[in-house]
Amino acid sequence: MHQFSFHNTINFKPALTEIISIGTAVPPHSFNQKDVIPMMQKIYGLDAIEGRKLAFMYRQSDIETRYTVLEDYTHDDEKHWNFISAVQNEPLPNLDERMKIYNREALPLSILAINDCLKDKISPKDITHLITVSCTGMSAPGLDLQIAEAMDMKPEVFRTSVNFMGCYGAVHALKLAKLICDSTPNSNVLIIATEFCTIHFQKEYTPDSASGTILFSDGSAAVLISNKIQSEKKLQLADFYSKVAYKGKKDMAWELSHRGFIITLSSYISDLIEQDIAALVEEATQHSGLSIKDITHWCIHPGGKKILNAIQKQLKLNNDDMRFSRDILSRYGNMSSPTVLFVLKEILDNLGDTPVNVFGTAFGPGLTMETFLCTKQ
Repeated sequence: MHQFSFHNTINFKPALTEIISIGTAVPPHSFNQKDVIPMMQKIYGLDAIEGRKLAFMYRQSDIETRYTVLEDYTHDDEKHWNFISAVQNEPLPNLDERMKIYNREALPLSILAINDCLKDKISPKDITHLITVSCTGMSAPGLDLQIAEAMDMKPEVFRTSVNFMGCYGAVHALKLAKLICDSTPNSNVLIIATEFCTIHFQKEYTPDSASGTILFSDGSAAVLISNKIQSEKKLQLADFYSKVAYKGKKDMAWELSHRGFIITLSSYISDLIEQDIAALVEEATQHSGLSIKDITHWCIHPGGKKILNAIQKQLKLNNDDMRFSRDILSRYGNMSSPTVLFVLKEILDNLGDTPVNVFGTAFGPGLTMETFLCTKQ
């Protein structure tokens, strides 16, 4: 991997670091949230009472549709299940088999998102820096090299990867992109976040596994960030702020296992966010020289209905402030790291000519709370 070089930057006056475009892609298999309830009840082997509880949670999720690389979820008939077995004692695929799925499916979906992002704006050969983001699949050589080769990028393209940071991974990648553009002239940075949460399904029925089954889905998002390209519709990456609530470190976790990646997703997460979000946003906006009333658009990671409700309540936001986040949750579910970029794309695509301040936030293991500010004058 090429080392990051600061040569010829001594007299470099940083140009604006701007988000030029965002592209998204989802796998071909989709299912309606209510249609998958009988399948989940059968797989978990639930009795009538527990089955009704699970169905209630599904219906209360505010999610309509989710996407997956696994065709199993689209079939009621277990004869068509290849990944998931209806036999209670029969194990699911091990970690090796799950990673084979990721390695097979991640590249083509990533390319779809990248093509949607780049379009007529830039050639892949003009990408100077490539940042891949994922917490659901890893290998070496990894997705970064696969993308660079498949898209015929220059062999000297700078590559780095953000792994295992969870839902806020894309915010960390945005931060890296700004650091690169602020220190290196003529930079065209491509971020690609690709997650297959559904390949880490676990059969054991616990509150954590049930929550994950209700929320998570698959998707990919690509962002082009540059200090060089001129574009009419763009957002300046202005500032970042982050904080860790250590009291929540056991409530959200993501661990490797021979059975796949095991998620801990406590029901207290929304309570923890509700306790801390107002202070976090106040500190973050002050760090940027703004106040909460200066924010025109809210790009909140839709980690789930309870999280969005808690944030809306604490920040005293109206339904219009939350519309982009709620819309993405309804149409896609929680895809982990790409999700906040799906929300940001909706905001970018609906901007007018007036100045804006876009405040974004996402959450992950730790409990880590990351924020970013984008502006347009």
